[in-house]
Amino acid sequence: MKLNCRTLLILVLILSSITNLSGQDKKQNYGKAPDEIFPYDKYAKPYKYHFLIPLEFYGAGRELKPPVNLKEVRIGFLGPLSGSIMVTQGKQMLQGATLAMEEANKHGGYKGLPFKLMIHNDVGQWGAAANEVVKMDDEKVWAFLGSIDDIVSHVALRAALKLEIFMVCTGDPDPTFTETNIPWTLRVISDDRQGIYALINQIYKKDGHSRVAIIRTGARYGRVAFKIFSENATRVGHPVIIEERFTDGETDFKTQLERIMVTNPDAILIWGNAKESALILQQARLIGLKQPIYGSDRMVNPEFLKIAGNLADGMVTTCQYNPDSDNPKLKAFKTNYLKRFGQEPDVFAAHAYDGMNLLIEAINKAGLNRVLIRDLLTDRKTFQGYPGVTGNIELDGSWNEIRDIFMAKVNKGKFEFTAAPPLDMKQKTGSSTGYY
Repeated sequence: MKLNCRTLLILVLILSSITNLSGQDKKQNYGKAPDEIFPYDKYAKPYKYHFLIPLEFYGAGRELKPPVNLKEVRIGFLGPLSGSIMVTQGKQMLQGATLAMEEANKHGGYKGLPFKLMIHNDVGQWGAAANEVVKMDDEKVWAFLGSIDDIVSHVALRAALKLEIFMVCTGDPDPTFTETNIPWTLRVISDDRQGIYALINQIYKKDGHSRVAIIRTGARYGRVAFKIFSENATRVGHPVIIEERFTDGETDFKTQLERIMVTNPDAILIWGNAKESALILQQARLIGLKQPIYGSDRMVNPEFLKIAGNLADGMVTTCQYNPDSDNPKLKAFKTNYLKRFGQEPDVFAAHAYDGMNLLIEAINKAGLNRVLIRDLLTDRKTFQGYPGVTGNIELDGSWNEIRDIFMAKVNKGKFEFTAAPPLDMKQKTGSSTGYY
């Protein structure tokens, strides 16, 4: 039987449709979501799963030749260095990036040209980050690294799209950051969704709690995290019984804690920065709240341990990597960082070090062309499994870091780190048919 062009085209489209449907039937959980809490999975297979296939960039720019007569190769930095509550973390991030660049320059830089860090301050104000990215474009940076504040990162990314400058995110844990589907970024730090999955497992399955109260920052950092925790707690059969909020910089939490006490929870989750979290822990114990305390990963900080003192013992949170790992690269990094800056590196320093090394390697391989640098960084075959001091990079289809994280528990004034086990709620919450 002879087929005309129209019939052949129809057959091709039908076969393509069948292939796509079969691919959709084989569910891949976005964001490494465990099967036990994957939304709507007990009802029907979705027509389409989002964020599984990387979005391509089909614009121009790959044909541009590298400039001549350069004296240095510039890379941008955007982080909270003044005027922000995250200055301490921002300086750690800057130091981690600086150390990576200094080491690269000792090894010859880019074909003999030194790398130079173009430093920009992130003050956490809406819209200000876009101006800093424009300045970096004027400075002719080839890519940039940043930031920590989620609002700043979102705004900076949109400016990066318009100006076509690649952004490596090393500090913002907002899960929605890569869901913008902007093909000019990747993230090398696990987002809050991964930490929340581990906390759901710890709180409800391992420790057997059912009535959890939450007190969290009113900033976007707390708002987004609460939404994810609350939804997943409900899916495993234990809706959050009360949510209280506080403002960053607040020091008196008596009113919120008294409202929590009335609900008689069997566990409390604190979601905020180190200082406020430690003060909340102190005041909770002072008024007689003796329940187990869990918290966000920003508690993994010397400031939290200093303020909380002995009250911190037994508190559980998560961390995006194991600072006590036997990884030789991590040990060398910690030694060199302490020698260079006179302090221990934190999670933001370590991930900035990895992010800057990733950027530098991409520039060395792709050359001085922004689009080619973008192409290389978003090619998951090239950098999937990239060995950093924080572990091997594992990116999903939105270029989001989804590698395994760690539980962090305070014992005798120090955090102890263990791998977070896979989530399996069935043993504690009964039949899986009741999750949804």
